[in-house]
Amino acid sequence: MSTSATDGVVRVALLGCGTVGSQVVRLLREHGDDWTARSGAKLELVGIAVRDVAAERDPWVPRELLTADAEGLVTRADVVVELIGGIEPARTLVLRALTSGATVVTGNKALLAAHGPELHAAAEAGDADLYYEAAVAGAIPVVYGLRESLAGDKITAVLGIVNGTTNFILDEMATRGLSFDEALAQAQELGYAEADPTADVDGHDAAAKAAILASLAFHTRVSIEDVPVTGIRSITAEDMAEARESGHVIKLLAVARRTVAEGTEGISVRVHPALLPAAHPLAAVHGAFNAVVVEAESAGRLMFYGQGAGGAPTASAVLSDVVAAASHKVHGGHAPRESTYAELPLHGPVTTAARSQIKLRLADRPGTLAAVAGVFGEEGVSIDSVRQQRADDGVASITIVSDVATEAALDRTVARLADEPSVHEVISVTRVEGA
Repeated sequence: MSTSATDGVVRVALLGCGTVGSQVVRLLREHGDDWTARSGAKLELVGIAVRDVAAERDPWVPRELLTADAEGLVTRADVVVELIGGIEPARTLVLRALTSGATVVTGNKALLAAHGPELHAAAEAGDADLYYEAAVAGAIPVVYGLRESLAGDKITAVLGIVNGTTNFILDEMATRGLSFDEALAQAQELGYAEADPTADVDGHDAAAKAAILASLAFHTRVSIEDVPVTGIRSITAEDMAEARESGHVIKLLAVARRTVAEGTEGISVRVHPALLPAAHPLAAVHGAFNAVVVEAESAGRLMFYGQGAGGAPTASAVLSDVVAAASHKVHGGHAPRESTYAELPLHGPVTTAARSQIKLRLADRPGTLAAVAGVFGEEGVSIDSVRQQRADDGVASITIVSDVATEAALDRTVARLADEPSVHEVISVTRVEGA
């Protein structure tokens, strides 16, 4: 395999030709002269590995380049673009390419979140490059921003809407008053959600992206297993209406922050639905769009916004990496290596600070609120606000927003409230961000 473009050609192998892969082929063919001028070498597509060679394809996909021999294809390429998804056979093929010196461009967030250290080690051992702009937030250049543009700064927090499916569902619930099931059905009808939406609505897709973002932002290895996740299945139309009345919106957020516990700096990473003030920049992200807010010591607050999915937008991110990789083949140099020098500990709920909104149904009689407030006080959690929605047949519904407290203290408070005799039900617990 060639590892430089001494003949003026960079050979590109494509693994997978679905929605994104097909658009990569189209853009390579339509704008090849531009990519040549920008990289200094002709980008030659030498093969497209697919499961079913006979399947129907978009008309611009050259059928003579289709092959079922993915293993053979990666051995004759300078740049391997992996768009298969999942763990296997993607992991085996990517490792084979990297160890043999080929640059790999991937959009596979699940693979990176689960096996990132192994892939980076293989890239270094093979003197190869690993690019993955398309793995987080589609066309939005947040990976480049974190590992290159902000390399001279200290990042303190990353908050992101990184899953377009869940943002579309929550936005439909907020703006049209749909139930979760109705909004999910709408997302599936429009192609924003899969027939099995589990990875999206249960937060696993966002957790993989959160692990990647946190690893980049804090120079610390974070895997998907390190990210606590709460999805959006329990969010109701009533929750959305109440949030609007209080000047908030509910978004599924990937949240990563620097934290300090007992004098030791660390990080916390999680994915959860959160209340955001309507004035927060992420509150205005509608439909299936994505956005990531980065807070840095010197640069301040930065926001990356755009289309987080889709064939052409994601193909744009893939090709930005391909052009950069080809340029390095021509002119020398490497993509940034994995940076894990900080090795910050992950802080769990005992030390991580948060605010929560807790909705309760309780007996509408004197002394009930005092008993509830007593539980908060005994757990060392201050109350920021209390709102009563209604009282019916001797039962009241109230919403309590806490001040900042450790998640462990908040969890203990909720557990005790559930056992409090005057409390009929803990309806929901929602984190509060950006206030």
